[in-house]
Amino acid sequence: MLDIVSVERRFARGVVALEDVTLRLEEGNFLALLGPSGCGKSTLLRLIAGLDRPDGGRLTWDRGRAPAAGEIGFVFQDATLLPWASAADNVFLPLRLRHVSRAEAMPAVHDALARVGLAGFESARPRELSGGMRMRVSIARALVTRPLLLLMDEPFAALDEFTRHGLQADLVALWREIGCTIVFVTHSIYEAAFVAQRVVLMTPRPGRIFREIVSTLTPGPDLRLDPGYATLVTSISKTMAAVLAPA
Repeated sequence: MLDIVSVERRFARGVVALEDVTLRLEEGNFLALLGPSGCGKSTLLRLIAGLDRPDGGRLTWDRGRAPAAGEIGFVFQDATLLPWASAADNVFLPLRLRHVSRAEAMPAVHDALARVGLAGFESARPRELSGGMRMRVSIARALVTRPLLLLMDEPFAALDEFTRHGLQADLVALWREIGCTIVFVTHSIYEAAFVAQRVVLMTPRPGRIFREIVSTLTPGPDLRLDPGYATLVTSISKTMAAVLAPA
């Protein structure tokens, strides 16, 4: 889907966020970007989304062009919902901005909410929903345009562990159902091991690709009970320790 080649990103006062980042994003993959805070994970996600531009290197899309509007969904750390709008109206927003009529959009809106387990909550306002439910609305909003690529920037970081586990399992099931490509930013080794096929470990700033670990485990809600999951977590942990070891 996308080749990222020797990408660099520099900010004011000489801060180098990314340096010589080369990575291939395969269509249909679930890829996790894992690393400590400040290593450039979110910066790389914004470059992929087209919300920022690199200072060096290139991003080359297989189809010769970046995905069009609506073909990339973005889920941020915060649900970022309109507080006065219902769940349905929040999910409708990307379609409304594309001048899709409400009548035409509502079947897709209801379908997106049903996919994230919120059928029956279409009229609820954000204040009436739990943190996990608000994040589900945010995911539904990203899915309503049926994107080819879903970018997720630590979407579950602020949630309690029980809610996170449930949403992680639901996200993996949703990915298997709809077949889109997902790039998922996290600083949790356990989360990366659970959700991703490919775990890409990044170095502290300036962010570089240190290593990629490929999971051979079968995704599913009971994956944490699989001895292979513990082995994968241990492997990632040891590699991460090497990333963070003093030079």
